[in-house]
Parts: sequence; structure tokens; C-alpha cells
Amino acid sequence: MTDTHESVHEVGVERLDPVVRLALRDTVPVAMGYIPLGAAYGLLMVDAGLDWYWAPLSSVLVFAGAMQFLSVPLLAAGIPLLQLATTTLVINFRHVFYGLSFPLRKLDGSARRAYGVFALTDETYSLIAAKAGESLSGRRILFIQLFSHAWWIIGSTIGAVASMALPSGIQGIEFALTALFVVLAQEHFYKRENARPMLYGAVAGVAGTFAGNKQFLTVAMAVFLVMVAAEAVRDSRRALKASR
Repeated sequence: MTDTHESVHEVGVERLDPVVRLALRDTVPVAMGYIPLGAAYGLLMVDAGLDWYWAPLSSVLVFAGAMQFLSVPLLAAGIPLLQLATTTLVINFRHVFYGLSFPLRKLDGSARRAYGVFALTDETYSLIAAKAGESLSGRRILFIQLFSHAWWIIGSTIGAVASMALPSGIQGIEFALTALFVVLAQEHFYKRENARPMLYGAVAGVAGTFAGNKQFLTVAMAVFLVMVAAEAVRDSRRALKASR
């Protein structure tokens, strides 16, 4: 029975458009991270007192990953809208730099380009940037983003629906995002190609700690961006001097 199901599944995948099939396979690693992390987000949303459908709805309309996680305690704490908007801008400001090298021009039409900007996440950018040597078509880029978005929606929906069968007040779910970033920092440390980002993160964390719990994230992210920008300016000046 299992072999029959696997054969049917394989035949179904093989019948897909070749570009769609490639994009689907490209996003398998993204799915491995998005589905469990999205499920944790869905659980966290319902655990915060919101109806289950807000999790998939926000994932469809926002699709901001880390910011969606952070928005739950911020909204629950009732922080002012201006502070929430500022925090969102600071956290997602890195996407401006992503946009400089993202192959947006390959997407045909204003609607596809608008969606390309909307669905540009850390993971999809990394995935597409890693394939820079390949001639990715606009359709393949579009489907990579669509499938990645779908994995996140599926994960958040699973978490939100599953939360209805679980007791309320589950402790530790909110640590899922922190755990993800700890693992990413650990992997970067083991590679030891450039220790400056970790040093910048440590300095920003200390600065945020002095600012207090409510301003921690905003201050830490602002300090981090200032250090990264200063490094970029310094490298640019060095390159300019070297070219003379």
C-alpha cells in the first residue's frame, strides 16, 4: 500500500510543469523549517487569546516570519501603534539591502513584481541567492516564493488548528523563534568565516539590555544596523582608495 501511494505521488509530481516541479523541489528545505516554525506561530497566536483563523489570515496578508512572532507579545502588551511600526521598520530594514540584488526585473508584470517584493523573506532570498550561478527564470523565482509562502501558511494553520486540542497556557512556545536564531548563530560560529556579525550582535544585545525590556528590540536592532552600515561605508571607502 505504501509503495502504491509513493508511486502515485511520484507520478503526480512528475506530471507537474517542469518549472513548477523544480521550484517545488527547491523549497523542500524551506518547508522543513517553515512548517514546524509556522505551527509554533499558530499555537502562540491562539495561546495569546486570538481566534485560530487569525494565524493563517495574518500569514496570508503579512508573511513576515520573525516579525509575526514578535508581533504577538507586542500586540498582547498593547504597545502604541507608532512603536509597533517603528519596530517593524527597524527589524525588516535589512530587506532594503536584499532588494538591491534580488532579481526582481525577471518577474513579468507589476502584479508579479509586487508579490516578489511582498514575499521576499530571509529564506527565499538565501535560496535564490545560492542559485545565482544558475539562470533562474522569472517563473521559477515566482513559484519559489509562492511555495515558500504556502509552506508558512500550512504550518501556521496546522498549529492554530492543533491548538484547539491542546490545553491553554502552554509554556515555552514563544522560545521557538529564539531557538531558531540560536541555531543559526551557532552554525555561523562553527564556520568562523567572519566573526563580526556575532560581535555586533553581542554589542547590540548589551545596548538593548541597558535600554530596558520594552525598548530592548528597537535599540538593539538600531545599534546593530548602525554598526553594519558603518562597516559598509568603511569597506566602500577602502575599495574606492584601492581603485585609484
